[in-house]
Amino acid sequence: MKTALRALVAQAIDTLRAAGTLPADLVTPDYVIERPKTRAQGDFSTNAAMLLAKAARTNPRAIAQAIVDALPASDTVASVEIAGPGFINFRIAEAAWRGTIGEVFAAGDAYGRNDSGRGHTAGVEYVSANPTGPLHVGHGRAAVIGDCIARVLAANGWNVKREFYYNDAGAQINNLAISVQARAQGRGPDDAGWPEDGYRGDYIKDVAAAYLRGDSVEVEGHVVTGAGDPDDLDAIRQFAVAYLRREQNLDLEAYGVGFDVYFLESSLYTDGKVEETVRELVAGGHTYEDGGALWLRSTDFGDDKDRVMRKSDGAYTYFVPDVAYHLSKWQRGYERAITELGADHHGSLARVRAGLQALDKGIPPGWPEYVLHQMVTVMRGGEEVKLSKRAGSYLTLRDLIDEVGKDATRWFLIARKPDSQLTFDIDLARSQSLDNPVYYVQVSHARMCGLMRQLAERGLEFDRDNGLAQPLDLDDAACHELVAAIGRYPDVVESAGRDLEPHQLAAYLLELAQTFQSYYNDHQFLVEDAATRDARLTLALATRQVLANGLGLLGVGAPEVM
Repeated sequence: MKTALRALVAQAIDTLRAAGTLPADLVTPDYVIERPKTRAQGDFSTNAAMLLAKAARTNPRAIAQAIVDALPASDTVASVEIAGPGFINFRIAEAAWRGTIGEVFAAGDAYGRNDSGRGHTAGVEYVSANPTGPLHVGHGRAAVIGDCIARVLAANGWNVKREFYYNDAGAQINNLAISVQARAQGRGPDDAGWPEDGYRGDYIKDVAAAYLRGDSVEVEGHVVTGAGDPDDLDAIRQFAVAYLRREQNLDLEAYGVGFDVYFLESSLYTDGKVEETVRELVAGGHTYEDGGALWLRSTDFGDDKDRVMRKSDGAYTYFVPDVAYHLSKWQRGYERAITELGADHHGSLARVRAGLQALDKGIPPGWPEYVLHQMVTVMRGGEEVKLSKRAGSYLTLRDLIDEVGKDATRWFLIARKPDSQLTFDIDLARSQSLDNPVYYVQVSHARMCGLMRQLAERGLEFDRDNGLAQPLDLDDAACHELVAAIGRYPDVVESAGRDLEPHQLAAYLLELAQTFQSYYNDHQFLVEDAATRDARLTLALATRQVLANGLGLLGVGAPEVM
């Protein structure tokens, strides 16, 4: 409906230009079509007149009246009025609202999706954890944010590639290897000679035992077998990385998260991509040497200071492979590259973008896009939960899934804007009460399924076509609010994809469930009058379809029975 109203307003503006009421060369401002704060102000409102009046230097209410007079006839609009300093408020015709309900059934699972991104490719990178231990709750937040961003982009027509970047090179991998070796040689974290930066969790003992047994681990089509030799550090390193990559993959599978591309940091070195990137930056004249180190003139591209690329000992700083990696995304055709990271990575963003700009490959200045998430605090019984026996120093994602389930874990970790601090209340997530938002939404869906079971049990019939033919009682506030909420779903999907904010869907679904509950409380559904019964059940089933579609985009189940 917003699209239809925008088209009507645009036609009216064109008419006013042609008539000389507005200057012929006046550029149409970026006006909005939005829902007013109160129902009394109509169903939709636009600020077009006020923006046009400012540009044309005339009275906004006069422009508003001119727009209203020039609006083409439309079956969508029942009435139009001017309010305040020049807002134009629209009330939607009952037949148009009824048509929206019909669209829900016609589109089914596809309702709310659009083709705005068709023909374009987006790469979404998320989790990208070091394969040095089990995934923690922070990884869980990253995983569901990235996964849901990918889902809403796909719902907006984008060809989406989901990508996991394995940091399988560097000091942390060496710490993993020597920790596993120490366990394989019979030492524990409390023994003398335990590596100073070694990993202390029980999972290290599990990796060492599997290596000594000669277990085989398959990861993405490659098989690594434990050599059994506690003195072969390279063999231990390869086995430990493969073992923990498999464990992480299993955790993510249980979480409903998957990937199309697994990219190894080590491949950037073995394939010569890091060296190639450095050579191109040097050849482009964007580097200099100082103190035995190679520097990038990143201040030429908006960074707050120049950055060391290669240290005096010949080792590359961590942002150099990041530049090479993101260059590979550009070369693979990612028109949008979205990287989901923890907020502690904020400092690296400017230097990566600077490096990409310095390569002079035609990469847009704001590419890639970053979505940063804040930390998660997990509470149980009013106290913070920090430790896991398996991991040693942190609560794992698997711990959380085992305790509250996949659906609740995903919902609670996606329900707030990524850059906000998040408190995960285990007691609330496990509770079967209407205070639990995911339970509320899921039980609403199940309640609508229950209506259809009760219909059959009572020997009553349902005719959806008859229900769609019945006029909507828009004077009934609960009915009007429910229909309007159903019609808003496509806008939410579009907005969530445009702004990379899937938490908008969680907020919307809870609001839709609450709106339905208000309607449910005020109306009997399984009544004897067929027309009334069909009309009300049609609304219930349309709501059920939208709830199922939205829950699907969050990767949360839509149960029929609870």
